[in-house]
Amino acid sequence: MSSHIGVLLPTGKAQWGEGTDPRQLFELAVRAEQLGFASVWVNDTLLSPRIEGLSMLAALAPLTNRIKLGTATLMPVLRRPIQAAQTIASVDLLSGGRVIIGVGAGFPGRLGRPLYQLSEVPWARRFERLDETVALWRHLWATPGPSSFHGQLLQFDALPATTRPHQPNGPPIWLGGATPSATARTGRGYDGWLPYPPAVSEYATGWGAVRRAAEEAGRGTDSVTPALYVTIYIADDAEVGRQALDTYTRATYGLPLDTLETIQLLLTGPRQFVQDRLQEYIDAGARHIVCRLGALSLAAQAEQLEHIAQILPGPTARTDDADPTAAVHVQ
Repeated sequence: MSSHIGVLLPTGKAQWGEGTDPRQLFELAVRAEQLGFASVWVNDTLLSPRIEGLSMLAALAPLTNRIKLGTATLMPVLRRPIQAAQTIASVDLLSGGRVIIGVGAGFPGRLGRPLYQLSEVPWARRFERLDETVALWRHLWATPGPSSFHGQLLQFDALPATTRPHQPNGPPIWLGGATPSATARTGRGYDGWLPYPPAVSEYATGWGAVRRAAEEAGRGTDSVTPALYVTIYIADDAEVGRQALDTYTRATYGLPLDTLETIQLLLTGPRQFVQDRLQEYIDAGARHIVCRLGALSLAAQAEQLEHIAQILPGPTARTDDADPTAAVHVQ
């Protein structure tokens, strides 16, 4: 494998269940760092009980040292844009510059439009609003003093100086989505691409579109990190794995596996099968893989973490006597 691999933490209550202390998520993240994972990620919604994503990353900052802390994906519409810029900058400072912000605008249907209603933000022009929000963040992070910002939807005549992040000009911002509009916008103005296409041919086509858009914008293809979001359940028996993933998708989305796998990339089967399928996406360009663990308890998630660690590039960083709850110094 020649790609960085990260893991999505199960911050939703549906994934860690009744009777579980969510502070055990800290142990899962620290364990991921010990095993050699490149990154840990959180997702974002108001439609189900969960630990708020940026709060989770702030809590992980002093417990980890090397591992990147990302959102897959953050919904900027759920927050006031200036407040969100300050929060993200603060987490980047607290982590010593380890934050990656994946963002999305939401999808039609029950997982998209209701979020806008709860945030009292119009659904119309949502992609333009997302891009302007990102532009505002970057402006705030790069500007040392008072300033102004004037977009088509966001207008601020008098912006005070705000919190500056650790990373110059702010954390890298990756865009989720594989539509022609998303790939074009990614190439023109984002630092990474984070889709979940179920077919490697779709990934290759999308990455080609991102690269062309980046070249046309005069940015160069090395300005965009090609990533991949995938749900994984490793099982020696492929049918057992499919049953586990079906339970997971029904609990998470209310959809059976055979429906969701036409929309998203989900992999199950023996470790070598999963590794071979991921290698196909790496061969198509993927350089950072975000793995969601398709299990519904923290114990099962921890077990899957250990399985996936076996396909990490190079030796793992694990030591049997390491304290999974020990805090480490943040530079």
